[in-house]
Amino acid sequence: MDARQPQAAMEDFDFLAARFEDSRPHLRAVAYRMLGSLTQADEAVQDAWFRLHDTRADEVDNLVAWLTTVVARVCLDRLRARTAHAAVCGTRLPDPVVDPADGVEPEHEALLADSVGLALLVVLDSLAPAERLAFVLHDMFAMPLDEVAAVVDRSPAEARRLAASARRRVQGTAAAAEPDAAAQRPVVDAFLAATRAGDFAGLLAVLHPGVVLRADYGTVPVVGGATRELHGADDVAAQAVTFARFAGYAQPALVNGTAGLVTAPDGRPMAVMGFTITDGRITEINILADPVRLRGLDLDFLDGVDHGVR
Repeated sequence: MDARQPQAAMEDFDFLAARFEDSRPHLRAVAYRMLGSLTQADEAVQDAWFRLHDTRADEVDNLVAWLTTVVARVCLDRLRARTAHAAVCGTRLPDPVVDPADGVEPEHEALLADSVGLALLVVLDSLAPAERLAFVLHDMFAMPLDEVAAVVDRSPAEARRLAASARRRVQGTAAAAEPDAAAQRPVVDAFLAATRAGDFAGLLAVLHPGVVLRADYGTVPVVGGATRELHGADDVAAQAVTFARFAGYAQPALVNGTAGLVTAPDGRPMAVMGFTITDGRITEINILADPVRLRGLDLDFLDGVDHGVR
């Protein structure tokens, strides 16, 4: 046996490991858009590493493209397995990416590129798995349609139709929202102030008549007048007033790069609220209040903050 073979194998491994780490932010961004789950995105990326670990470096021509394809296939399998489960779980919102109100943390920048807000992820969750994959890979990451077709095991023409169908569903949703977090903040602040004051008229002034509220409580029973989904300004304002006692614990944050709120009595996260704002009014509110998933979020910036302003 050639004595250099073990050394060459180690060099191949080190090379692949370094290239994989360079690719990790991109792969995690792909998986997050595909799955809407930070934990599952990390698992999909880790699966890609295991598969790469069993692959020779000279068998991969374009490492990033190869890894992206592997991650996409892992995500597609997860999405297909999720479909039956979703029917019995009620409202499930994507994982929010939460940052301090003064700016997005560097490690979150790749995840949030191209304005990946909660509203967009909610729409992506409504797509069929193959549609979602085609849109994410082609429209968001510019993967050629023939490569997309290979991942979903369809013809390029079918892949084009999948991407176009998804695009029609997405267009007019996130595109209409106010993109500037600085312009969003006064609207969210006005919502919070009106909620704290129990000001029903003030809430109606900042809520769009057709506003939609979604709340994900996980497996926790919904009590005290809470509702998992509401439509219309009157109903949303009424629920906000019902929970006014908790508004004193809310503090500003960025939720997927947009103005949001984190409610944390005594520093313990109770809810993360993401807002979609169009023409100065709130058109969508997405609330994660699942205690299990909240514990999995990176909310270290809450430490040392006075959470009891009332």
